[in-house]
Formats: sequence, C-alpha cells, structure tokens
Amino acid sequence: MRILLGVSGGIAAYKAVLLLRLLREQGHAVRVIPTRAALEFVGAPTFEALSGEPVSTEVFDDVPGVQHVALGQHADLVIVAPATADLMARAAAGLADDLLTTTLLAARCPVVLAPAMHTEMWDHPATRANVATLRERGVHVIEPASGRLTGKDTGPGRLPDPEEIAREALSLVDPALVEQSLVEPVETPAAAATENLDLAGRRVVVSAGGTREAIDPVRFIGNRSSGRQGVALAQAAAARGAVVTLVAANLAADVTDQVLTGPRPCSVVQVESTAELREAVRAAGAEADVVVMAAAVADFRPAATPDAKIKKVPGQGPAPIQLVENPDILAELAHERLRADQVVVGFAAETGDATGSVLDHGRAKARRKGADLIAVNAVGSGRGFGTESNEVTILDGAGDVVGLASGTKREVADALWDAVAKLLP
Repeated sequence: MRILLGVSGGIAAYKAVLLLRLLREQGHAVRVIPTRAALEFVGAPTFEALSGEPVSTEVFDDVPGVQHVALGQHADLVIVAPATADLMARAAAGLADDLLTTTLLAARCPVVLAPAMHTEMWDHPATRANVATLRERGVHVIEPASGRLTGKDTGPGRLPDPEEIAREALSLVDPALVEQSLVEPVETPAAAATENLDLAGRRVVVSAGGTREAIDPVRFIGNRSSGRQGVALAQAAAARGAVVTLVAANLAADVTDQVLTGPRPCSVVQVESTAELREAVRAAGAEADVVVMAAAVADFRPAATPDAKIKKVPGQGPAPIQLVENPDILAELAHERLRADQVVVGFAAETGDATGSVLDHGRAKARRKGADLIAVNAVGSGRGFGTESNEVTILDGAGDVVGLASGTKREVADALWDAVAKLLP
C-alpha cells in the first residue's frame, strides 16, 4: 500500500518516527511529508533513512513532477500524525501553503488526522469547529488520548500510540489489514491461536462512569458509578481487535489508572456532565460500528447554576433547586442511528419497587429506548456500582431475554460482546 505520512510541528513528532517504522515493517511504502515546523523536532535525514524516500516540505521542490498533486492522486492512504491545531485549521480552511496542505487537497483516498496538542487547545471552540468541518468533509479525525502532555500537564490531547493510529487508519482501507498485520500475539503463539478477534477492524465507542451536574462551583448532583463495567467493556473490545474510544465520566481514581494500560490501550475522552458526554459520544459515534452506553447518566440537572457558591443563611432553610430533564442519549442514538448498520447497546441499572421487579423495569426500558440490546443489572446494597463483579440479564429491543452473564466485570463484558458480535453485519 502507498501511504503518505504527514507530520506537523508538535513535540509528538517523535512518535511519527515510530509510526513510520511500524508501517514499513508491515510492508507498506511510506513517503513522509513534514511541515517546516516538524523538521525543527525531527530532521529530514531520519525520515529519509527509515522510509527510503526523499523528504520535501515545499511545492517547488519538484516542479516538473507536479508532486503537490501527484502525491495525493496516487496514494492509497494519508495519515497526519501529529496533526496540530494549526495544521487542522489550515486544512479546514482549504489553505495550501506547503506540500502537506496541498497534498491534502489533492488526495482522493482516505485521510486520517491524529491530533496532538494541549487540552486547552483541543477544547477551544475554534479547534472543535475545525474538527467538525473536517469530519463533515469525510476526513477521519481520531480522538486524542488522555494522559501526560508536555511538562506537567495531563489531560485529553495526547497523541495516541503508533499501533493504535496504524490500526484505525488501515481499517478504513481494508479491515483485513488490521487482522493480518497489526494484531500480534499477547502471550505465546499457542495463545494467539485461541485469541478471539471477532471485533478486528470494528470501531467501538463505550461510555463509562457517572455524570455530574453542577449545582454551584462546589456542589453537584452525581451517582455512585465507578466506571469499572464500562472500562471492562472497552478493554474487552480492544482485546478482541476493535478500535475503541472510551468516553469517561468521572471515573474512580483506581479505574482511571486501568484505562491507559494493557496491550491495546483505548483512546479516552474525559467528560463531566451529561451534555459533555452526549457531545463526545455523538462525535465519536458518527464513525462507530457499535456504541455502548454503560455510563450512569443523570436524568436531571439544575435549571440554573450560579457562578458563586450558594451560602448557608443561619435560620433559613435551603432554597429549592429547580431541575430540568436531560436529553435521553441512549434513546437518541437508538432512534437516529448515526451510522448505517450501527449496533446500539444500553445498560439499565435498576432496583425493584412496588410497581415491578428489576427485570420488569428493564423490559419496559428496553421497549422504550429502542436499543438493540439492554443489559439489566440490579444495583444497591453492595451490588453493581463500585464492585468487582456484576450480574446482568441481556434483553433485545422487544424486552426478550437473549442472554445471562455473571462473574467479574470483564467476564460480563465478554459475554455482552458475544451477544453484540452476533448482530454485526
């Protein structure tokens, strides 16, 4: 395969060297097109030595060959890693002031951008608008990972690992390339022979944790979800070959440490409120084969949130807090289907009451939401939230039982993926 590897000017440019070597070892022909700023971080001789191809930054370097058009025309895949905020802004505006941006305009093959920048830059409305514009035009923008950034900063904006970028990019051209070239034995050849890779090349979005709705700058409405089941689902999907985006809402501290570990780490998008989770899931879900809503989402939020802490007045009771209903994210996803043939899975954390049992309430939710599968689990009294084990009943959209699962949350996750795999085209 003929791959163009664009590199823009960020500190994460050193990871492009690892990505280049990985792609070359898999037998692909790779031509590196850096920006001028990228060469401040990694020199042209490094890229040329590893690729076996010349390195250019300017459209005038080979005028007779018209390379600013020819490169894009003849490529099978374009990957830009890292893609800085500046590079994405220029690409969204259609600028063509160097060889890389000109090539992006000429390319008619899949184009993948792997952003890397500080969290504040990634969260800026201008960057968000540019990403949305690029995605609307068919560019595949990978969600950045969350972790250590330049200096002491930590948060979303970290360049995903080269293996993850390659896996997600190659899957856009041919999912078989992922299974054949990028899936490596986890332990031994014997173990690899029995490894389940039924999700290889699939794009999966999983939400985990519990959302928080601000009452004031100090207090919030929340729930007891630790995010363990959602993280187990994400890790199980990654182990089965999927390209996974985890939308993480206020995970427990020990669970957060688990997210970025393992042989196949996931991309992580950190959110806090229901509105933020909805935006992140919809953005990632637009290109997903499966969306699993495992997060415990707040049904209501305060109608207004003051800028200052609400003070206690001696002798007076608390002022009432008016609540308004949050969007039903699962029902939206189930009815809209952000992508054709997308499988949507939900969770129903229930307690029985005078009106019905846990399963009764789960069945009613399954019929109301319209998801393909609903995993119903009892919570409270030491069950469900915060525990290492779980027990779920898997229902279809009509409320009929299609499976049962119990054990560790990883075992429950694998059982649920078994049910999902049967629904995938």
